[in-house]
Amino acid sequence: MPQVIFLPHEELCPEGKVVEAQAGVSICDLALANGIEIEHACEKSCACTTCHVIVREGYDSLNEADELEDDMLDKAWGLEPESRLSCQALVDDQDLVVEIPKYTINQVSEQH
Repeated sequence: MPQVIFLPHEELCPEGKVVEAQAGVSICDLALANGIEIEHACEKSCACTTCHVIVREGYDSLNEADELEDDMLDKAWGLEPESRLSCQALVDDQDLVVEIPKYTINQVSEQH
């Protein structure tokens, strides 16, 4: 069973967290099931970027992003080549290291 390591995030999981994952579960659902309250404003329907994560290790083991996800990711704050929407990224058989960005697009727009 693969492990997903959530890197420390000052608000959502200050100490970081290591969790066991079933293949086929989304990173978002896994985080939520393990007490990491990742934002998901569109209720996991791939219609926003609030659940954006950066997959630091294991990126290539994830299901491929579709065109809709890629279009949404273009709007994400802090986009990187290993960025995914956690509601769309499904765990496979490899361990993952996941970083939750400091801000979401909602938080950035609220500060201005």
